[in-house]
Amino acid sequence: MVWQLLTFPMEGLLWIAEQVESRATEELARQEDLTLRLRQLQLRLDLGELDEAEFERQESELLAAIAAQEEDEP
Repeated sequence: MVWQLLTFPMEGLLWIAEQVESRATEELARQEDLTLRLRQLQLRLDLGELDEAEFERQESELLAAIAAQEEDEP
């Protein structure tokens, strides 16, 4: 019981650090996914799989998602 009382502050800090790491990892993965999707979109345009209008529509959606994600960053 005494040991739990003494180690409680460290356990709490460890839990907080794990939560921060988890969220940072998730955010980085989302950012990398959006960047990859943007590159794939450009490749599809270059290969002629998309016309310019469809490329611009999808590109604006991805850029808006990237901008929204950057706004959420502190």
